Amino acid sequence: MEKRRLEDNQSGAISWFKENWSNNALFSTVFALVVMVLIQCVVMWVNAGSFGGMFGKMGMAWLNILRNNAYQGVIALGMCFIIISGGIDLSVGSMLCALGAILMYLLAPSNGLLASLGITGPLAYVLAILLTILAGYLFGQLNGALIAYGKLPPFIATLGTMKVFRSVTQQLTKQFNPEIPAGFKLIASAKVGGQVVLPILYWVIIVIIMHIVFTRTAFGRQTIAIGSNERAAKLSGINVNSVKRRIYALGGVMCAIAAVIYIARIGSMDFANAGNGYEMDAIAAVIVGGTAMSGGRGSLIGAFLGMLIIGVMNNILNTVGVPTFLCDAVKGLIIIFAVLLQKKESA
Repeated sequence: MEKRRLEDNQSGAISWFKENWSNNALFSTVFALVVMVLIQCVVMWVNAGSFGGMFGKMGMAWLNILRNNAYQGVIALGMCFIIISGGIDLSVGSMLCALGAILMYLLAPSNGLLASLGITGPLAYVLAILLTILAGYLFGQLNGALIAYGKLPPFIATLGTMKVFRSVTQQLTKQFNPEIPAGFKLIASAKVGGQVVLPILYWVIIVIIMHIVFTRTAFGRQTIAIGSNERAAKLSGINVNSVKRRIYALGGVMCAIAAVIYIARIGSMDFANAGNGYEMDAIAAVIVGGTAMSGGRGSLIGAFLGMLIIGVMNNILNTVGVPTFLCDAVKGLIIIFAVLLQKKESA
């Protein structure tokens, strides 16, 4: 009798797990993160040789994971809206590079635009940030207009703007190597409790705000409706073209915020390489976080957790000495595996 009861409990637990794994994307994401953290603990323990050393390494590792993925994490939030709407944006890495160049041109104390107008100090910082966000909004609107009114597939439109943003930025910055005011760097590099945590704080705050926008506003519901069935959304009275433009504009704003955090944290930018691969990181985080590649379903919290999974995976691979190029291969395999799982669930 006792054996039968135990078997029934085990069967019920397995059924509960399967149901949540198949129907609750956030559950599967949290489970995947827990598994990755357990693997990380084992790797850290082996590397440190003791439990005490493991906990010390884990603390620093997680601080670095959160801090180093804050830029991509912010971009992933905008990408989440875009993919839920049934689109994609390949230009985000190049857009971040272009926006970083604009921000540096505005801020440069010797030959920057604001300095030439006699505007310096905190006022210059605020104006530079606002103008960079405006530029990000306009870049995103450009992508949205090409897709909504030009009727270009999102892949083609953003592939084109990706090349435009990167190449134009490189051409215009060939002889451009400005310094960033020390006061501006404090926006993201100032230490709190002896550690640089402000990029993490900004990321978490933006996650909360974007989650509220997605779950509590008409804009969030319209994003889901367009991704679920664009024709039905039109018939229900949603201005699909306008909403699409705003979705891609939001993606541009997220890129601008990421550029501000990046410049304030690093203090410079390599215009040839800055943002390279960020589109892949953002897409991977969103898909691993449970957002359907076909659109209509997703979660901003899932995108946040997905970026943590990517960060933990990178940390594990770096700790065991896997080459950087192979780390990118693993990311590609994760995207493929996540999409295959989604297709299996929808079959």
